[in-house]
Amino acid sequence: MGGGRAAVFVTSGQRTSTTGLLAEAAARRGMEVRVLTDGQVLDGLVGRAVHWYGGPLAAGRIANVLGLGLLEPSDDWLARLPEEFTGRRIELTTLSEAWALRRPVFVKPPSAKSFPAAVYADGSRLPRTGEGVGPDTPALVSDVVTFAAEYRLFVLDRRVVAGSRYAVYGRLDTAPLDGDSREREVRRFAERLLASVGESLPSAVTVDVGLAQDPDTGHERWAVVEANMPWFSHSYTARVDAVLDVVLRAAGPRDQLSQGDVPFLHASPASGYI
Repeated sequence: MGGGRAAVFVTSGQRTSTTGLLAEAAARRGMEVRVLTDGQVLDGLVGRAVHWYGGPLAAGRIANVLGLGLLEPSDDWLARLPEEFTGRRIELTTLSEAWALRRPVFVKPPSAKSFPAAVYADGSRLPRTGEGVGPDTPALVSDVVTFAAEYRLFVLDRRVVAGSRYAVYGRLDTAPLDGDSREREVRRFAERLLASVGESLPSAVTVDVGLAQDPDTGHERWAVVEANMPWFSHSYTARVDAVLDVVLRAAGPRDQLSQGDVPFLHASPASGYI
């Protein structure tokens, strides 16, 4: 694929700070950078070696046309983790089941952004209508946990290559992982996690971890917040060139995927233009 031409870094039309940083880093590497705005742009990319950064809805429409291999963790990955890594009860269910809950819970979609990830007073507060929302919509339901600090880790071949703090007590508060006062603790927890369950993740992935606080005792412990696809993850203040390495692996030509990554291919039910 590509016929010897430069690889292309394609982004959606939605401009974010991460989009701009990654596009600049890709250009410095000699990649052609394109913004996918219409079908004409898409037609010109067919047969090229394309990498993607953007949302899953647009990605699902173009992946088959461009031969993209988009990696993401399985929907039930977090729910299957041992509690030593989650620090809380987590269940993968459906919105219809979650609607019946009568206690405060944190609920989020596993990967798609079909409804807001938030603490809900009970299941009746969850949305019942909207794009991608219905009784069978997957939902991750967990106990409500307070995180004193949360960090996004960009992982390549089971190794943390970049990271950033992104929140303190639930509020946006960014700082590079390198040099952070908790850097050693974060890296130690991540190493233990990846050594234990790394094979259950794609070779390129983002993993969010946080310092969880027990509401009764105040005891703190490190826990996994979630895992996501790098090609739709904010980089915050992580080193952009290392982030780009992860994104390029996670969203590139399907025919270049390793056999180990095939089970983690993002489902692309549709193909066509944006």
